[in-house]
Amino acid sequence: MKLAVVILAAGLGKRMHSSLPKVLHPLADRPLLGHVLEAARALAPARIVVVHGHGGEQVRSSFATHDCVWVEQAEQRGTGHAVIQAMPAVADLDRVLILYGDVPLIAPETLRDLMDASTDTRLGLLTAELDDPSGYGRIVRDDQGRVVRIVEEKDASVEERALTEINTGFLIADRRGLADWLGSIGDDNAQGEYYLTDIIGIAAREGVAIATTRPTALAEIAGVNDRVQLADLERIYQRWVAEDLMRSGVSLADPGRFDLRGRLVSEPDAYIDVNVIIEGEVRLATGVRIGPNCVLKNCTIGPQTQVMANCIIEDAVVGANARIGPFARLRPGARLADHTHVGNFVELKSTTLGQGSKVNHLSYLGNTEIGKNVNVGAGTITCNYDGANKFKTTINDGAFIGSNTALIAPVTVGAGATIGAGSVITRDTPSGQLTLTRVRQTTIIGWQRPGKKTT
Repeated sequence: MKLAVVILAAGLGKRMHSSLPKVLHPLADRPLLGHVLEAARALAPARIVVVHGHGGEQVRSSFATHDCVWVEQAEQRGTGHAVIQAMPAVADLDRVLILYGDVPLIAPETLRDLMDASTDTRLGLLTAELDDPSGYGRIVRDDQGRVVRIVEEKDASVEERALTEINTGFLIADRRGLADWLGSIGDDNAQGEYYLTDIIGIAAREGVAIATTRPTALAEIAGVNDRVQLADLERIYQRWVAEDLMRSGVSLADPGRFDLRGRLVSEPDAYIDVNVIIEGEVRLATGVRIGPNCVLKNCTIGPQTQVMANCIIEDAVVGANARIGPFARLRPGARLADHTHVGNFVELKSTTLGQGSKVNHLSYLGNTEIGKNVNVGAGTITCNYDGANKFKTTINDGAFIGSNTALIAPVTVGAGATIGAGSVITRDTPSGQLTLTRVRQTTIIGWQRPGKKTT
């Protein structure tokens, strides 16, 4: 049975009060539609069709690399009308699963349960039981418990509004049956729209048995209509991923103050303190400790390494038993070997730091290759950019760079060399020797500091 997934993503999102289409608003730094597409792909469908409308070109361009069929709903006339637009794109397939671009937390396992439950029938619904069903369409069943129709709240009687089983909107149907049922719906309702839910009554009258299942968590069916709901789902999502990490052996100081905005792969016994943000692809080896208020993006941290408070690490690789921070920044291209130290207010970019080397205070090193067991003193900078081009600095094994040194690239410091504090190095320095550039200290006897003139 070839499966088509149709994602309805044409809504305007007026209550978001934004020029950004609603399905592009981020949850965990990924568009809402991106979460739904991920769930859809987990089902290995033959085709994914996205029905777009408001801001369609912007939505399509945001997912230009995704293998989707895009269908426009130029005029928003309801969910039934949206699915009608998609039907030509699925004409050669067998079953159609309907998802929603603004309902981001639906789990693939829940959708598989729905698919399995409806294997022997032509129509399946995902329903839920709510203490307060306000705003949802109600599931109407007969005396034998069979679903006979769905009634939208605006069209429901007092008795029907008292029902607490609601329609989530998610359904799976035989493609031929769905096409026939859609051809029979009309817009004679309070909204003047073509309701997808009307196909339920039509199918029931034809004697179709309608299978129903329910989600594991109610948050799976929660949609986003405004920024408050988006923020609520953000915290639910973050709690879920935090719990998954803790169950896999990661310790979180406070799951409520942790944000995963990408993918984290961690070995057991890593520890993450409060207010840490993970972006992109991050890997933590066993025993890593991440201090509070850090941002990690697209980086790998080796075993037993400690990242202290308030560090930013992006597109970098750190070896084992290293110590970073506090207040350090590793920019793209930073590569730190085992047993290295990068201290407070140190910034590295496109720089390799060899095993056992230290840059502990107030330094900037860019486009630099540093060997083993090098000590870089406080205030050292590599002057690697002349306004048009960048140049490389090489510091060989065992060198000692005195405080407040400026290394004017391209330049090489020899193995075991010592650079005197306060030097400006413009030429290569020999191995094992002291090199310094320093103006002779002079005291001017009797010099008076200027004072302000009085009027």
